[in-house]
Amino acid sequence: MITEKQDSGSLAPLLPVDQNQCFEDERSEGGSISGAIFNISTGMVGAGIMSIPATFKVLGVIPSFFVILLVGYFVEVTVDFLLKYTHSGESDSYGGLMAESFGKFGSVALQICVMITNLGALIIYLIIIGDVLSGNNSDGSVHLGTLQEWFGIHWWTSRAFSLLFVVLFVMLPLLCVKRIDSLRHASAISIFLAVLFVVICSMMAIHAMWEGKTQRLRWVPNFSHGVSFSDLFTTIPVFATAFGCHVNVHPVRAEMGRPSDMTSAVRISLILCVAIYFAVGFFGYLLFGESIMADMLVNFDQASDSLIGTVLNDTVRLSYAIHLMLVFPVMNYSLRVNVDELFFPKRPLLATETLRFFSLTFVLLTFIYGAAVAIPNIWYFFQFMGTTTVMCIMFIFPSSIVLRDAHNISTTREKILAVLVIIFAIGTSSVAIYSNISTYIANK
Repeated sequence: MITEKQDSGSLAPLLPVDQNQCFEDERSEGGSISGAIFNISTGMVGAGIMSIPATFKVLGVIPSFFVILLVGYFVEVTVDFLLKYTHSGESDSYGGLMAESFGKFGSVALQICVMITNLGALIIYLIIIGDVLSGNNSDGSVHLGTLQEWFGIHWWTSRAFSLLFVVLFVMLPLLCVKRIDSLRHASAISIFLAVLFVVICSMMAIHAMWEGKTQRLRWVPNFSHGVSFSDLFTTIPVFATAFGCHVNVHPVRAEMGRPSDMTSAVRISLILCVAIYFAVGFFGYLLFGESIMADMLVNFDQASDSLIGTVLNDTVRLSYAIHLMLVFPVMNYSLRVNVDELFFPKRPLLATETLRFFSLTFVLLTFIYGAAVAIPNIWYFFQFMGTTTVMCIMFIFPSSIVLRDAHNISTTREKILAVLVIIFAIGTSSVAIYSNISTYIANK
């Protein structure tokens, strides 16, 4: 008789009622390593990629490359922390690890952070999709969306209506899936679209460079043009948000045929994402220079002097908007489970509880849609999440688990790394928050 562990883990997968059948299904239909790579990569290559070129404008090309590598390395270290304690302890979820180390307070703290982070990320996704379809004028300049360019400005090309159509007819069917591994095909398509986006951006930048139309690159920070030392730290939360995958590690691992392959899947995903992030940051900055916006997709509304150029601009925007539509269900999966765990800690969400499942899905989707319609700018969202909840989920909580060492398995090297990661997270977040507050006060 196989008994299921019911802990306070916030990221346990939705389970069928028949536990024996569940065990047999996982042995025969366990998720593959390729599916894990696609799902982990999809969780990372989300909206964060759109703001990376803007960080190149602040940091310069060379420091940006090293920051990408540094954040990627710390992500690998902290995911290894989580997987090591998952193998050694009794819990098979992130929340369970926090509960083992810090009790109920630890698991609730994680659930709240995941809820805030995933809600913010999903709102950002819809904001970007709205920018693509219906434009953006939050900075005082008008950028038309693809629907407005094709059909003109009407009520049915507005942000509210276009997002409502996407939410009801594209996202809602995918949100009804109860196993995260069932989203692997959508994740594979989303990664393909992200790569297509990078390839087209690169080709456009190279073509513009050939014709002498590219912008001058800033290789290092230019402190003589309004960039302060503290401003550099505001870019790190953006990179951290872009690399966020910790909340999806345990759901993906739980459905793998061989959970031991999870480490390899995460490392391959990180390599893929580092390449994508540097490519899109470099070529996006090369293409638009100082005019780059926090959401780079908005820059692609520029008029082109050729039909091919117009088609490429629209292809870039639409391909990434569709990518985000396919990423949305993966991020929503862990959000829904966390909300359920927080409000129903004694009654885990089972596959047969259809009413509760769809009620949670509908309420969350309604809130996300309303926020995306009301909020016009994503840069502040990235900075807020990156300096608070994201840093906790990605760096502070995993490192704290190692330092707490509930199972006495942490090595001296791991504890030193954990301390360095915490110093990095708290230090950069503190400076970034100070810089943001100072900028806000100065602009009033």
